[in-house]
Amino acid sequence: MAAFPYGTLIAYHHLAAQPQEAAMSPTPFTNNGKHRSDNAALLPAAFQEFREQRHIPGLAYGLVTDGELVAAGGLGVQNILDQSPVTPDSVFRIASMTKSFTAMAVVRLRDAGKFHLDCPAEQFVPELAGLLYPTHDSAPITIRQLLTMSAGFPQDDPWADRQLACADAELSAWLSQGVPFSNPPGVTFEYSNYGYAILGRIIANVTGVPYQTYIQDELLTPLGMMDTTFDVRRVAPERLVMGYRREGSQWVAEPPLADGAFGAMGGLFTTIADFARYMAFLLSAFPPRDEPETGPVRRSSLREMQQMWRHNLTQSTRLTPDAPALVQTIGYGYGLGIQFDSVLGYSVAHGGGLPGYGSFYRLLPDYGVGLVAFANLTYESPAARINDILYCFRQAGALQPRKWLPPDALLAVQSVLAQVYEHWDDQTITAVATASFFQDCPLERRRQQFADLRARFGRCRAITPLEPENALRGRWRLLCRGGYIELFATLAPTVPPQLQYLQITAARSLTPALKRTAAQVVKLINRWDDETARTVLHRKLKRAALRSQLAALRVQYGKLRLGDVLEGDGTTRARLRLPGQHGQVDMTLTADPTTGTVLTLAFTRPRETAFVP
Repeated sequence: MAAFPYGTLIAYHHLAAQPQEAAMSPTPFTNNGKHRSDNAALLPAAFQEFREQRHIPGLAYGLVTDGELVAAGGLGVQNILDQSPVTPDSVFRIASMTKSFTAMAVVRLRDAGKFHLDCPAEQFVPELAGLLYPTHDSAPITIRQLLTMSAGFPQDDPWADRQLACADAELSAWLSQGVPFSNPPGVTFEYSNYGYAILGRIIANVTGVPYQTYIQDELLTPLGMMDTTFDVRRVAPERLVMGYRREGSQWVAEPPLADGAFGAMGGLFTTIADFARYMAFLLSAFPPRDEPETGPVRRSSLREMQQMWRHNLTQSTRLTPDAPALVQTIGYGYGLGIQFDSVLGYSVAHGGGLPGYGSFYRLLPDYGVGLVAFANLTYESPAARINDILYCFRQAGALQPRKWLPPDALLAVQSVLAQVYEHWDDQTITAVATASFFQDCPLERRRQQFADLRARFGRCRAITPLEPENALRGRWRLLCRGGYIELFATLAPTVPPQLQYLQITAARSLTPALKRTAAQVVKLINRWDDETARTVLHRKLKRAALRSQLAALRVQYGKLRLGDVLEGDGTTRARLRLPGQHGQVDMTLTADPTTGTVLTLAFTRPRETAFVP
């Protein structure tokens, strides 16, 4: 089993009541052509290692991709007395992972016209009308603020865990007494179980049925989650996973807490098989498309839940001083944690923790992949292990992003630009471009630009597939006899969409001399040598400053090598991609046409790279 490189660094911060810490591509989860199940082969060993390290009695896991549960398993025991094994059908409590079900019910009611998310919560929970706010200028808390953990209530772990069985009348009495605020509403993120208990009350008051009944009838049953429940009495004893806490070297049983008025923040029991259906439903919202709706909540509302509506923190750190930096922006959607980071990009996650249980899942909507694990040890989160596994998948090339189908409007512009490259025609280009396109660069200059390119690069031999960034912006390349020309087009919000901006990047193959010079510069990056520097670098360059830059590159990227030519005339100027051990960097250099020595040298972040190491 390979070591996991990121450990707890990428673990989602809290969000789990844990005191201790277009069309899809047909196979978006592939590994260099291998079947996706090959990528899942490391799961049993990875989770078994984690279970042994953390002394967890039992653990279950599941991997979802393309809407299917493609791998699932159970490790250890669900009850240490009878040694019954954990299986994917064992029933665990998932605690705060319940919150997104609550949020889903709220947006479902919003979609039905029952309220707006910016309505004051007191409109549906009268007991809140008497709240004493922390400042005179505080506005009443809204439903949206409760959803996004920004109502101003204090973080309430682990107190709230023990209130799970609170009776409705008791919750009403507490609300009438008031809730202390740690911040004015709408100012900042602070995790609140109390806020989700109030959302449960809103659901019950608006629908006229108990919160748990509404979730069961309107969400769980339509999703086919027949083994998911708030009522532990409905779980067959032989399938129920007993929770434990660790005292010294012993496991001590933690009987499941009863469900009650705080159930909206953490009351659900479920199985891996059932929860996989829920993960698949959340992932099914991506990408946006024209297919009929099939679930109990609209896809647009599911995507809304999975956006960052309240920022929590942005941080950069390293596991060790010589490791790549991990940059994270973390926030909250509706009942879901949202994260953007330099390893996995955009992801959606949540954990759960109660006496006896710990759980976590992370979704990668851009890849159609989700991974979940449940454990039966108090507050023991599998977050770090799940994140490390997904990172290993990413490093192995086992995550392939879903692709946009090229939009018709962009394809039309691509075709026209290829046509006018070969045979310019004023009428053809003006038919697809806005008037501003020629105001920014007159038609005569555009015509000459294309004529110059045709003279330098020759006939186009092939056109690469269009890579859309969205429905109105994309790039592609003309592969020509003398090199390639990259075109980046942006269409205007006209009907029909017309070309408003065009960026042209031309790259000729390097001459042998410039290629040798570039190779010598890369050699200097990997290991500085005074003699090589005197030979390759022009005397006008400040060598001391440049040596410091190259040393920093060596630390950040590891050993670098020459990659693709991205831009330049191939003789005296070039921008090249330098792949390295920890990422890639672009190098732009110009050479003296007489001596061949380097006159200027610069290093920039590649367009495709959001974060530098």
